[in-house]
Amino acid sequence: MKYLLLGYTSAAGWDAATADAPTEEALAAFAAYQKFEKELLDSGELVTTEGLGHPAVSTTVNRTPDGVTATDGPFAELKEVLASFAVIDVAGRERAVDIASRIVEVLGEPIEIRAIMGEDFTA
Repeated sequence: MKYLLLGYTSAAGWDAATADAPTEEALAAFAAYQKFEKELLDSGELVTTEGLGHPAVSTTVNRTPDGVTATDGPFAELKEVLASFAVIDVAGRERAVDIASRIVEVLGEPIEIRAIMGEDFTA
């Protein structure tokens, strides 16, 4: 079963002006995450994982009465923003929760687990 792990971080703590200059704490957390990432790659459970660009440089595409429009930037005051994602392929939800729990231990930020609907999707 495949799961999407969505990693969130504090919007206030992620300054767009310094997004390309991570803190020592962020670098240490990333190094610890990379070790865990290698474990998941070695076990065959990690499909892919990526960090995401800062929300200030995002684009949202919507359908409006005037047609489809693309608008740049964030739209609302957010407390947390989506910062990363990983796709895992594991035996079931319990293992997905175990993996997400380890990521939370390392990074200290919340992880949302979403099942990916596919051939083996059973909810």
